[in-house]
Amino acid sequence: MAKSYWVAILPGDGIGPEIVDATLDVLETVQELSGQFSLIYEFHQAGAGCYRETGKPITDEALEAFQRANATLKGPVGLPDVRKPDGTEAGLLGGVLRVDFDLYANVRPIRLFPNVLTPLAANDPDSIDYIILRESSEGLYLSRGVGLKTRDAATDSMMMTRRGCERISRYAFRLSMEKGRGAPEDGRRRVTLVDKSNVLRSFAFFRDIFLHTAADFPAVETECLYMDAAAAALVNRPGHFQIIVTENMFGDILSDLGGATIGGLGMCPAANIGDRLAYFEPIHGSAPDIAGQRLANPTSQILAAAMMLKHLGEAEAAEQLENAVWNLYAQKRIPLMPTGAVKGGASLVAKELKAVLKSTGAHA
Repeated sequence: MAKSYWVAILPGDGIGPEIVDATLDVLETVQELSGQFSLIYEFHQAGAGCYRETGKPITDEALEAFQRANATLKGPVGLPDVRKPDGTEAGLLGGVLRVDFDLYANVRPIRLFPNVLTPLAANDPDSIDYIILRESSEGLYLSRGVGLKTRDAATDSMMMTRRGCERISRYAFRLSMEKGRGAPEDGRRRVTLVDKSNVLRSFAFFRDIFLHTAADFPAVETECLYMDAAAAALVNRPGHFQIIVTENMFGDILSDLGGATIGGLGMCPAANIGDRLAYFEPIHGSAPDIAGQRLANPTSQILAAAMMLKHLGEAEAAEQLENAVWNLYAQKRIPLMPTGAVKGGASLVAKELKAVLKSTGAHA
């Protein structure tokens, strides 16, 4: 009998509902072609719009659904004009979901697809193919909302624990072993720790634990880079990397840098994974300036759905969907603009991707 999975859906703000709807449309075709599973959806409100209406970024019903679902698919959230009294942006869910539910592994693939514009000289498809693994339960962002501020000064603290550093390091090495191939330039399985251990004791602490953990994974090459050197290397030699593991804020910054080298954040999905719960999302914002204009590119949301399928145990369907996205770009089936937007928007991408999936399925 076909398996069923309960999936909580958080459409989000701005272009969120558009790209989530397109993704669900594509997932219907994936399920039809597989015949081995079905996804049962439960829709809930979360994000800046929710905060504006209720004073909270996510409803109690959505939190309850998140905790009992097999997985959660989330659209981008946040609106620039919706702010908390302290001036920070309201409607964001990272602090609520990642920290409160200990979703410590933020997995962000960075891969260059065919016919996607990149500012780099090396632009062959798959010449960039690495994963940024961002520790998301600790680090500087743990000070979110609890930093100290006076009229004349403000301070935020960064905390790292032995447990947090060790488990994200082990996750990185396991991810290296599971990834389909090594670094593009030499095929080697390689985990790179990015830190500032030459300046801050907390990063020196992280590095010591990382190197100790590396001894348990002799088949994986290990290296450490300072944050500034790593930022340059992602531009100068991105093919060198397979897995990058780093602290919360550094991972946030580097994943945006990496996204800029592969056509923009619209190409970048993410998974947020803990020991029991997980949710999947694009890493970009809600782009309210193009909402409703048939310009939104749902690729990041669709690739996030592929990550969700793999997490649920439907690896074959996940691979089929990823390959279809690759072929969609290889065949130049969507009018991609230099900005990363799509003329015709998310629904056009869904239509073309479904055609690719059905064509592939017919020849399988």
